Amino acid sequence: MDKALVGIVMGSDSDLPVMKEAADILDDLGVACEIIISSAHRAPDKTAEYARSAAGRGLQAIIAGAGGAAHLPGVIASLTTLPVIGVPIKSGPLNGVDALYAIVQMPAGIPVATVAINGAKNAGILAAQIISLKDEAVRRRFEKYKSGLARQVEEKNARLGSLGVENYLAGK
Repeated sequence: MDKALVGIVMGSDSDLPVMKEAADILDDLGVACEIIISSAHRAPDKTAEYARSAAGRGLQAIIAGAGGAAHLPGVIASLTTLPVIGVPIKSGPLNGVDALYAIVQMPAGIPVATVAINGAKNAGILAAQIISLKDEAVRRRFEKYKSGLARQVEEKNARLGSLGVENYLAGK
């Protein structure tokens, strides 16, 4: 694959199972990405250097996942002009609601696009959409992906129509 266009950053390796979903969908759509672990709290200098150097290294978007206080996406957004997509990670006693609030409540001037708790797949899709604004090949692959989603709905609807509700549910 080509040079990375999307950076995927997570605060801990415990976030990797969720954040891998972003990498997987980007791979499916033919968008190269890089994945790192960096913490806004435990490795602030590394995080700052990553954010400051991202655009110069050719990245066009950053996906940042974090749980708990979830400062990582906002810190990165404060240090780069690239679009940042935050993924609140389900963790701790609040099951990710604290992370969701932390990421979505950014101050004016430091926006972070925010997806659902553990919504890394949608973060990857959003990053691909951003890339597709300038990359025709990615746009075509994304259109094909969306057509596939519509086809899946039609297949499920046809199956429901032929089986009926009870048999459809029994077959799941």
